[in-house]
Amino acid sequence: MKIAAARFKSQCLALMDEVARKRKEVIITKRGRPIAKLVPVEDETSELFGGLRGTGRVVGDIVAPTGERWNAER
Repeated sequence: MKIAAARFKSQCLALMDEVARKRKEVIITKRGRPIAKLVPVEDETSELFGGLRGTGRVVGDIVAPTGERWNAER
């Protein structure tokens, strides 16, 4: 959707709600030329730790020795 800057100024809060609800961007124009874009915020996982929580699973015994020799043991 494109909207003139003057109209955006008068309807800013309502347009922000609409962008958040419909997940659609709004291009703000001045004299018919695009000057800015209002876009919905993407859901981001900004956590350094725990971002992959729940994506893996443990199969078998993870504590018992495997029986294989490591290079460090040679």
